[in-house]
Amino acid sequence: MCWLAMMVMLLGAEEATSYQPTYNDEGWREAMPGYSFSFPRDHASHPDCRIEWWYYTGNLVSENGRRFGYQLTFFRTGITLEPKSASRWAVRDLYMTHFAISDGSARRHHVHERLNRAGVGMAGAATKHYRVWNEGWQVSLRGNTHHLVAEAEGDAIDLELTPLKSPALHGRDGISQKGAKAGNASHYYSLTRMETKGTVTVDGVTHRVRGLSWMDHEFGTSFLEKEQIGWDWLSIQLDNDWELMLYQFRRSDGSSDPRTSGTLVDPEGEATPLGAGDFTMSPGETWTSSASGARYPVSWKLSIPEQKAQLEVRAIFPQQEMRTPLSTDVTYWEGAIDVSGTFGGASAGGSGYLEMTGYSGRPLGDSFSSDGRVQ
Repeated sequence: MCWLAMMVMLLGAEEATSYQPTYNDEGWREAMPGYSFSFPRDHASHPDCRIEWWYYTGNLVSENGRRFGYQLTFFRTGITLEPKSASRWAVRDLYMTHFAISDGSARRHHVHERLNRAGVGMAGAATKHYRVWNEGWQVSLRGNTHHLVAEAEGDAIDLELTPLKSPALHGRDGISQKGAKAGNASHYYSLTRMETKGTVTVDGVTHRVRGLSWMDHEFGTSFLEKEQIGWDWLSIQLDNDWELMLYQFRRSDGSSDPRTSGTLVDPEGEATPLGAGDFTMSPGETWTSSASGARYPVSWKLSIPEQKAQLEVRAIFPQQEMRTPLSTDVTYWEGAIDVSGTFGGASAGGSGYLEMTGYSGRPLGDSFSSDGRVQ
């Protein structure tokens, strides 16, 4: 669930007749039970929700065995439903995009960002088909294949992603509850295993790559509550064709929030929700950023007793911090990981991505109030 998942989210499709939308005082639609997902419709934007994001990560290997991770995330945040001015320059939505490549061989993390308004066509998201863009960076759908393109300062990706499983709905029927208040939630689904091929360019050198990717899409209007200072999120793709999404909210008193949850996806694509009591995430070794001063756990131990799962997660290298002063102005850690241990009582391995927020700067609960405003 991408952190900036808190910074952005649209629904421009017909609802099931039994679903009655709920809106906040400003007219933004809240994420409430009863919404019926339909694909590919729901890959597209939902502009009646205040916050939305589309999040892609992946682990790729070049023809000569060089390891890469990548992140491409598009965030949309609604400023006003109906701008008072009819000018194309009036701000209805802002689009923020983060693009990063983790070069495992060189142990270097390349970070780029963009911020644009929608009105003048520099950025946007379609509602009738799936296309999201921020200048030349974009994701679009060709049949069942997602096409990702981004380029900046000698770094680039040009990737084709084909889902191997149906979308996995998180929480209860796709409602991921973030806070105690009804509506402090998101509509949340993932494409948990996407066969990936294409090119990665680092410092002007292009590599042909293959591997696996993961896609998250969330949309809603309000999320965190004041006591929630940040979260730790994991996407894991095991070699035995199981996938796992876990996240835990950290509270200001040091405890784990009861809305902590996860999803287990079996080889056939069946998704099983996990509650806070179904698993544990224990931090291990830490790395301190010389740029932000934040101290991040870059290894974790995971336990899911019901699945006889004991897994260790470790960053492919520690220096994968995202500092985004030109777009979201949030500092967080987002990077490629390796996974080892046991699952179902048998040896298991895999790869994935880890996201950690709220370790630098003000608590995220102060930034995202219960009325959906970004402070």
